[in-house]
Amino acid sequence: MANHGHTAESGGGTVAHGTYSVGQLAALAGVTVRALRHYEDEGLLRPARAANGYRRYGAAEVERLQQILLLRSCGLALADIRAALDDPGFDFHGTLSRHLATLRARQKALETLMGTVEKTIASLEGRYEMTDTERFEGMKARAIAENEERYGAEVRAAHGDAAMDAANARLAGMSEAEWNDAEALGATILERLREAAAAGDPRSDAARELCALHARWLQMHWGEGMYTPEAHAALAEGYVADPRFTAYYDEAAGPGATEFLRDALVAWCTEQ
Repeated sequence: MANHGHTAESGGGTVAHGTYSVGQLAALAGVTVRALRHYEDEGLLRPARAANGYRRYGAAEVERLQQILLLRSCGLALADIRAALDDPGFDFHGTLSRHLATLRARQKALETLMGTVEKTIASLEGRYEMTDTERFEGMKARAIAENEERYGAEVRAAHGDAAMDAANARLAGMSEAEWNDAEALGATILERLREAAAAGDPRSDAARELCALHARWLQMHWGEGMYTPEAHAALAEGYVADPRFTAYYDEAAGPGATEFLRDALVAWCTEQ
C-alpha cells in the first residue's frame, strides 16, 4: 500500500525526552515535513539525530523554526534568513517591530476598506446610500493597504516607521482633488521619463525637469517636512536595487528607464 509520502520518521507517537520528530514538529508548526527537510537542506534548521538516525528537534530548533517562519512572513528570502540568524549582530527585535508596524497599518487600512465594501453591498441592495466621500475613502484605504503589502517593510527598514506612517497619513488625508492631482502628476512623470531616457542624458534640461516633477510628486505623498534631497537620492538607489520598482519603471518607460531615473535623480539631488 502506498504511504503517500509518509515515513516512520514523520509519523506520530509520543515526544521523547522533550524533543519532536519531524512529523510532530511539522504538525505543531503547521508546515509540511517537506518544508522542514528543505530548511535543513538550506542550512537553516539543523536537527539532532537519534540512535536510529531519525531527526529529533529540541527547544532550540523549535525556537529557530519560529524565527524562520516569522522572517518568512516579513518577506525575507531563505538565503537572507540564514545569513541573518547566523549573524550575532542581527536585530531580530527591530525587524519584527517594523513588521508589526506594517501589519498594524495594513490592518487599519483593511478595516476601512472592509467598511467600504460593506457599505457598497448595502448600497447595491438598496439598504444604504453611499456618499462620494465614502466611496473615495475606500479607494484610499485600498492604496494604503497595497503600499504596505508591497513596500512597507522595506521603507520602514530603510527610513523608519515615522516615514511610512507619515506617508500613510498623508495619503489618508488627501482630498479627492489632491488625489487626482497626484495621479495626473504620476502619469506625467512616466511620460517625461520615457522621453528623457530615450534622449539618454541624465543631466539634460529634460532630465532636470523630470526630477523636479518627481520631487513634487514625493512631497505630495510623503507629507509635510519628510522630504529631503538626501532621502530622495537614497530612494532612487532603492529603485534600482528593488526588482519590483525596476519592473514598474522599465515596463512603463522602456528598458533601462529605472537606471536612467536613478542617475538623473542622484545628479539632481546633489545640486539641491
